[in-house]
Amino acid sequence: MSYLGALYRPRLGLLTDLYQLTMAHGYWRRQGSEPGLEATFHLFFRRLPFDGGFAVACGLESALEFLLERLRFGADELDYLAALVGDDGRPLFEAPFLEYLGGFRFRGDVDAVPEGTVVFAHEPLLRVSGPLVDAQLVETALLALINFPTLVATKAARVALAAGEAAVVEFGLRRAQGIDGALTAARAAAVGGCFGTSNLLAGRLFGLPARGTHAHSWVMSFDSELAAFRAYAAAQPGNCVLLVDTYDSLAGVGLAAQVGIEMRERGERLLGVRLDSGDLAYLSIEARRILDEAGLPEVKIFASNDLDEHLIESLRQQGARVDVWCVGTRLITAYDDPALGGVYKLAALRRDGGAWLPRVKISEQAAKTTNPGVLQVRRFANGRGFVADMIYDQSRGFAEPPTIVDPLDPTRRRRLHGKMSTEDLLVPVVRAGDAVYAPPPLGELQRRTREQLAALHPGVKRFLNPHAYPVGLEQSLHEVKTELVLAGRKGGIRERGAAG
Repeated sequence: MSYLGALYRPRLGLLTDLYQLTMAHGYWRRQGSEPGLEATFHLFFRRLPFDGGFAVACGLESALEFLLERLRFGADELDYLAALVGDDGRPLFEAPFLEYLGGFRFRGDVDAVPEGTVVFAHEPLLRVSGPLVDAQLVETALLALINFPTLVATKAARVALAAGEAAVVEFGLRRAQGIDGALTAARAAAVGGCFGTSNLLAGRLFGLPARGTHAHSWVMSFDSELAAFRAYAAAQPGNCVLLVDTYDSLAGVGLAAQVGIEMRERGERLLGVRLDSGDLAYLSIEARRILDEAGLPEVKIFASNDLDEHLIESLRQQGARVDVWCVGTRLITAYDDPALGGVYKLAALRRDGGAWLPRVKISEQAAKTTNPGVLQVRRFANGRGFVADMIYDQSRGFAEPPTIVDPLDPTRRRRLHGKMSTEDLLVPVVRAGDAVYAPPPLGELQRRTREQLAALHPGVKRFLNPHAYPVGLEQSLHEVKTELVLAGRKGGIRERGAAG
């Protein structure tokens, strides 16, 4: 379940930047002379986050809810827009345009990569085609709804990889970038690999298991740590995880073991102990020894304290005996790389249902020169996993077997031949403004993420200097792009395509 309708006003037409409305106004005026003008835009990112080797697509469910249910302009929104004036004191928007917005409904087509899919730089995560007004107007909201969830899902996947067979719980609500940031991140963390959350609202909205212990203040409110543990066990006999580091972590584990034995004698069970400070490798090893010697091998060890994938990987290499990793700040805020940097770029135009004409935006930086056409991503795999991805223009054909060209280094080429299976990553989700795709339940998305990661070569998943997964432009697309760039640098605009 998405959360836009549960938390916000039913109309979110103003969830955009001003320039989207000023351009939409201009496009609306242009419809008189070019009534059949349509566009294709792609949403993609140029650099993988966290200096990593992959990303995990996320956020599509909320994006679809926005497009199909929340992109509306009611009286309040229109009154606000009518009150906006320019430097000349005149209204920014004509009354007929505001009337048009009052009846606006998204009429375009959307193709998207399903959530939980591993993706790479320069690959479209969404392709939006339709009337130019519609396709442009949704830019800002789609970026906001895709960028952050994809970033957090990627971080969560890295943390889950570091944790191995141990479970990961998202503990970040109090450190999140606002309430909505916490909810978005809780769902994205689940897509990436977390099995539960401390956030009760996220638990209710998304059907996530709610998990938690108690705070140091609970222990400090009693005259002794043992009394605090006993009282908590009595209050929560079916959910008793004891925080043991208020005074002395290993002494606290010993007292928790005593309470665990008492609970067992009552037919109850101590679920675990949580370590929240100190040398987690050493303390977890010793805690495991204390619990095992007390005859409590089933009691799990939880660990928290500014964890991320790098620290978890290091702790495991040191032999840490942790069953559940509780990851907060560095996950919920994507601490070491706080923005994905996704962009939304025009790639093709057509008039009156004719052929798509590719468009390219040129930059002095090769990475910022866009890829033209109506793009699709084809993934090639063999019996061992994913081999390479090819970005191609689906409005054009290509030779078999295809050759891919590195978008940043055209001298690097690879021919994709041999016995391989293929899959096109972008699937239809909206046609002419109507949904043609039902977002899968969260559990299915979690399984998809696991399966996708399992199909990646281990070198792509390592945290330090990961192997670069091969992604390239299909050769004829590369040639069209080169032709358009050369024409653009000469200042020319061709009917085959344009620079700009």
